[in-house]
Amino acid sequence: MTAPAQPVELFDLVIFGGTGDLAVRKLLPALFHRFVDGQIQEGSRVIGVAREALDDDGYRNLIRSALNGAAQSNPAKLNAFLKLVHYRPLDARKDEGWDDFAKLMGEHPDHVRVFYLSTSPELFVDICQRLGHYGLNQGQSRVVLEKPIGHDLASANRINDDVGAVFAESQTFRIDHYLGKETVQNLLALRFGNALFEPLWNAGHIDHVQITVAETLGVGRRGPYYDHAGALRDMVQNHMLQLLCMVAMEPPASLSPDAVRDEKLKVLHALKPIDESNASQFTVRGQYRAGVAEGQSVPGYIEDLNADSKTKVEKSNTETFVALKAEIGNWRWAGVPFYLRTGKRLAERVSEIVVAFKPVPHSIFTAAAGPLAQNRLVLRLQPDEGVKLWLTIKHPGPGGLRLRHVPLDMSFVEAFGVQQPDAYERLLLDVVRGNPTLFMRRDEVEAAWRWADPILAAWAGGNEPPRPYTAGTWGPSAAVALIERDGRTWDEDYE
Repeated sequence: MTAPAQPVELFDLVIFGGTGDLAVRKLLPALFHRFVDGQIQEGSRVIGVAREALDDDGYRNLIRSALNGAAQSNPAKLNAFLKLVHYRPLDARKDEGWDDFAKLMGEHPDHVRVFYLSTSPELFVDICQRLGHYGLNQGQSRVVLEKPIGHDLASANRINDDVGAVFAESQTFRIDHYLGKETVQNLLALRFGNALFEPLWNAGHIDHVQITVAETLGVGRRGPYYDHAGALRDMVQNHMLQLLCMVAMEPPASLSPDAVRDEKLKVLHALKPIDESNASQFTVRGQYRAGVAEGQSVPGYIEDLNADSKTKVEKSNTETFVALKAEIGNWRWAGVPFYLRTGKRLAERVSEIVVAFKPVPHSIFTAAAGPLAQNRLVLRLQPDEGVKLWLTIKHPGPGGLRLRHVPLDMSFVEAFGVQQPDAYERLLLDVVRGNPTLFMRRDEVEAAWRWADPILAAWAGGNEPPRPYTAGTWGPSAAVALIERDGRTWDEDYE
């Protein structure tokens, strides 16, 4: 049974890039679900902004089609939600239409204003400067920046400086949707709400940690963006480092936003550097080739790039897979490796954190009882959020003492009887509430880039291209060697 949803105050949420994939596939369905649950009051407004020449009715029809599946059982709620939806055609770099948009926003000066920039980062500054010019950064106004924030530390600083000239840090919400996932937040409850785990959460008891974010899809229509980003910028520098921070941070004094973010920042500062001196030892990058994914033949990365591009390419050094070994230089984690891997066109779609505990120091059991396996705490982020704790027990029966490794398995859907909200549902309403706990502070972004930039520089300065791997596999064989030379193996028990 879940706690009843609490309505948020009236707001105007403006989605720049309102006809884009993120808005249509994630943001608007998230808002609709919160409306159905009674958290969004009638009188609030959702305003899509893009360059397409649509009117309110045209945009509502677009959203109606996108929400058709989610709203089949409740068409009345869909109609009521669509009455909150509006649209304005705007170009961030042209003057036309901005006067009309400012007039629309001025109709409810007492509403919380949220400007969600679901656009290319190159437009962040242009949009914010125009919002400032029309005074739309005043009062209860907030801006949400989608990742990636910049291409490296220097470009991230330029964006943060220029956005910061219009919106104060307290008004700026840098979103990482992984932090809105139920399992990630349950890390806080598991660690700090149970006497069982926190005393063991250190180098004395934990052998290593694995973080995997695997996708079966290729780059699809994101090819032009992805070829300038790559897996390290797209996933590791933001999502995966944030997961690492949640696992590794010290107990905050409270759950106040800055108390939590201060502890995450300390982890980023404590990460041991990976640069040209050790990148070949601690990192592996790969690029998928044609293969079989989810039972179907799929093209390689270069073919995917050329499918929607007018300019054909013959080769690319962009990585679609990264595996790396990170270490945290502090007392709690000294000597504990954190193995991270992420990639496109892998064998399974799965995101999970595995905390592997050290083996028992001495076995009292005979070889006939079977091997002793390490205890593991597995936190599944997707596709089915939940927690598993693997334990060793005796197999039932009179046939002697035989050991079995079995999980205590809790699926959130089964345990609570409801489908868990999408991460964006929680995060969007946190912006309306003005709660920045699950958003990145500027110094977190800078620290993450400061660690990632030397890895990118080492790859760029080397002569080794990304290692090829067949679509539908777990990446290059070098990624297996990365962990197995330490006497460990990737956890792939995804049943």
